Amino acid sequence: MGLFQSFDISASGMTAERFRIDVIAENVANVNTTQTENGQPYRRKIVTFAEKRVTPFTEVMAATRRTKEAWLGNGVKVSKVSEDEETDFIMDYDPSHPDADENGYVRYPNVNIVTEMTNLIDASRSYEAQTTVFEASKSIATTGLGIGSGS
Repeated sequence: MGLFQSFDISASGMTAERFRIDVIAENVANVNTTQTENGQPYRRKIVTFAEKRVTPFTEVMAATRRTKEAWLGNGVKVSKVSEDEETDFIMDYDPSHPDADENGYVRYPNVNIVTEMTNLIDASRSYEAQTTVFEASKSIATTGLGIGSGS
């Protein structure tokens, strides 16, 4: 593993989690948006991660046989941001609302604040873990450079 590969992996994790936090903030900000450009209520967005570069198994196996090293990670990336089509809109009876249907019900976004806050805690803890890994890698590199310089 190169000196800076662990930095790249941690940085990719921090970038992905930061993006996830931004999407969660967008979901929370639109919790009461009953009409978007398409005339429908806002739909909750979901972030999906994937490995940055998938290494074919044959390459991993060949590299392992050649160098006797374990497989090395490549980091993470956001593979897609999709709308939550599985969760239904929240129906609320409010005949005075301008977006109420003929029965007096308003369709609110499928955003659950408790779910979003739970996801926010998860994303922020993952971000914190990546910063801890980054700091540990930095400390190891600094110590190694100090040993190499004779300090």
